[in-house]
Amino acid sequence: MNAERGAMRYRSIWISDVHLGTRGCQAEQLLDFLKHTESEHLYLVGDIIDLWRMRRSWAWRQAHNDVIQKLLRKARKGTKVMFIPGNHDEMFREFLNADFGQIEIRPEHVHVTRKGERFLVIHGDEFDAVVTYAKWLAVLGDWSYNTLLSINTVFNDVRRRLGYPYWSLSAYLKQKAKRAVEFIGRFEQALATEAARRGVDGVICGHIHKAEMRRIGEVLYCNDGDWVESCTALVEHMNGELEILHWTEVRQMALVA
Repeated sequence: MNAERGAMRYRSIWISDVHLGTRGCQAEQLLDFLKHTESEHLYLVGDIIDLWRMRRSWAWRQAHNDVIQKLLRKARKGTKVMFIPGNHDEMFREFLNADFGQIEIRPEHVHVTRKGERFLVIHGDEFDAVVTYAKWLAVLGDWSYNTLLSINTVFNDVRRRLGYPYWSLSAYLKQKAKRAVEFIGRFEQALATEAARRGVDGVICGHIHKAEMRRIGEVLYCNDGDWVESCTALVEHMNGELEILHWTEVRQMALVA
């Protein structure tokens, strides 16, 4: 595989919830991440393109094209790229087990780390009762969430002009909302329970836009976060260790150094 000069190298990378096609998508940040990282495996864990939102409004910038082109280029150069569709790009579930431009489309996958640990890789919307049993309510929630993201975008434009770093208003409010915290806890427990039932060592998912890595019973629960709020990814180092990268912090530290 041809790695870009000076790139940070990992065995595996997981990203999800990019929401290309929406105003809240941090495509420039993701493109910067993709330019400065290389890996043997790259997992796209759902909600990469937000087809829900794009049916109502279109916000596709050049940077969104650049992200798609960069992913395809990585696949052509030897990175094993796998796309596991989520609920916002569920249309691609019609093409499961097919390949698109050397990108594999799968419903889920079991990844084996360098240390031999087995992780179920899945978007996670199947374990969200709101999405599964009341789609109309999920769409209403999606509208409210995107409105908040629009406010967040304007808020951070002002912060950037004043010389302040990116800060997620929606992530802050989510942490403060009791119901959201309770929902996240139930979601994490449901995924961990499913992983235990299948006899794997852990689970890697997205969907709820909250990067996390913690043990729930005997299972290691990992959520790679998103690229509309936190700009995070889950990575596997060459020795098999897993870590959540907060890209804005990584780049800030690199600039300071």
